[in-house]
Amino acid sequence: MFDIQEELKKLPGKPGVYIMHDSKDAIIYVGKAVNLKNRVRQYFQSSRNKGPKIEKMVTHIRRFEYIITDSELEALVLECNLIKEHRPKYNTMLKDDKTYPYIKVTLGETYPRVLFSRQMKKDKSRYFGPYTSAGAVKDTIELLRKLYQLRTCNRSLPKDTGKERPCLNYHIHQCLAPCQGYITPEEYNKRIRKAMGFLNGDFQPVIRELEEKMNRASENLEFEKAIEYRELLNSVRSVAQKQKITSADGEDRDVMALAMDQEDAVVQVFFVRGGKLIGREHFHISIATEDTKEQVLETFLKQYYAGTPFIPREIMLPCQIQDSNVISDWLTQKRGQKVYIRIPQKGVREKLVELAGENARLVLRQDREKIKREEGRTIGAVKEIASLLHLEGIQRMEAFDISNTNGFESVGSMVVYEKGRPRRSDYRKFRLKTVTGPDDYASMYEVLTRRFTHGLEERRQIEEGGLDRELGSFTKFPDLILMDGGKGQVNIALKVLDELHLSIPVCGMVKDDFHRTRGLYYQNEEIPIDKSSEGFRLITRIQDEAHRFAIEYHRSLRGKGQIHSVLDDIPGIGPSRRKALMRQFASIEAIREADVETLKNVPSMNAKAAEAVYRFFRDQRREENAKTQLKNESN
Repeated sequence: MFDIQEELKKLPGKPGVYIMHDSKDAIIYVGKAVNLKNRVRQYFQSSRNKGPKIEKMVTHIRRFEYIITDSELEALVLECNLIKEHRPKYNTMLKDDKTYPYIKVTLGETYPRVLFSRQMKKDKSRYFGPYTSAGAVKDTIELLRKLYQLRTCNRSLPKDTGKERPCLNYHIHQCLAPCQGYITPEEYNKRIRKAMGFLNGDFQPVIRELEEKMNRASENLEFEKAIEYRELLNSVRSVAQKQKITSADGEDRDVMALAMDQEDAVVQVFFVRGGKLIGREHFHISIATEDTKEQVLETFLKQYYAGTPFIPREIMLPCQIQDSNVISDWLTQKRGQKVYIRIPQKGVREKLVELAGENARLVLRQDREKIKREEGRTIGAVKEIASLLHLEGIQRMEAFDISNTNGFESVGSMVVYEKGRPRRSDYRKFRLKTVTGPDDYASMYEVLTRRFTHGLEERRQIEEGGLDRELGSFTKFPDLILMDGGKGQVNIALKVLDELHLSIPVCGMVKDDFHRTRGLYYQNEEIPIDKSSEGFRLITRIQDEAHRFAIEYHRSLRGKGQIHSVLDDIPGIGPSRRKALMRQFASIEAIREADVETLKNVPSMNAKAAEAVYRFFRDQRREENAKTQLKNESN
């Protein structure tokens, strides 16, 4: 038994990282401290104003552990690594984890290539980027290959020189065939240096050269060549216009700004490489109401640079952060050169930070509008359904479906939607235990009975203190039950609820002859629903999801050989006779109703086999009748 108060006394007064665990031993928070003893004790002091998020987290802490380090910098590095590895629930987390493309020039090769890369490695290659658009990177690489006639093959040169014929690019004048030795390494590398100059933003020599070639071709009446040069010139100008000069110092820097509201934040990052703005990207962050701008920016810095291979020389922020010096030292170690974190106060740099902030606010505003549209699809759709059924306060909806194939054991599915969104952690699968053959009503009766009986039992155990509320997977009951079908399925659900003394609205999702949602069946009435409404679309999504989940489970069991034909249970009926019976009759029910003479006429069947089939289903029917009679007598 972990005694928190006793363990707090043992904490050392040294720098390090502390790790909080919940009752399931999951890591829920990771933090760093200059003094572990002082920092960790603060979480458990009632006099401290910790904020709602930390207050809630503390109620879930069942134990903690810590790792001491020699310095605060080491603690920072370890904290970043652990957060990235475990993604704890109560740490402020980036919502996305992106990788950015680079342009790679393989300078380690005799005849270098210009390639697309998602990683920047410590090799002999030169990397340009990162860029925010993979499409733009590919377009730029294609342009460079055309401009400088660079090779695209992966042949090992000069070892493989002359071993194979030149490729198509040579014949269409887009490669100078170094694979044939038609160009010397010295001449080829002059072109590579020009390509790297282009990537560094030196566009004017290329533009002048193309303009001269275009004009010369036009004067010589070589109009096809002139058009080709014109297209290349337009491509170069298009790339050049995307890069805005921000300074003449040629430095690499990241410019960051933040926009935030009560629940969400957006960090905008401008990538300045070689003194030029080459792109931008935004990142969404989940925050708590008490998080400050400075705290969010600091968290973002640590997580972002823990995951990106490129560290710029300078990082510009709109405000000072608490661990600025420690983070700067950490980034300096990662880069191998001094990294500066600055807060510009005037001039072009301040304007650039302001521009990043304006973009961040724009993204946050646009996303808020997107969230409103999403709420229309979810919460708004739930309100439409509630209005149709004259119900109030619908939050949780559960939908049920049965899947079976002729002669295969049935399985059931339960899907859960909360506030119009799927809650997949609450989905449940049921393998039928009491039903033989394809009886959807009996199968649904079993599934619903098991679902709600289990829930009632968990509730009872929680009340008696024998079960943690968080461990009860069936305790939460729906505000509305959705059945895949009409009157028959709804009545089955109502019967189960009546037997268990539960009062939950039940609605059927009625389909037309083409198996498309037609309307809702509620309180003995079919209610039409506008097919262009969000409510209708949500009903369709739920119905499709319940069906998909049931079929997926059914297939997985069948694939493992865990579901078999009921005909396999009949002595003397092997694969050949089973196939013959299924070909002759439309369904298992038809086989069940057939007499001995009819069964005997099926190809490959004889009198003994026909008798075995007839006797099997007759005994099965007798057993079902006995169960029904017993149940009626008990009622």
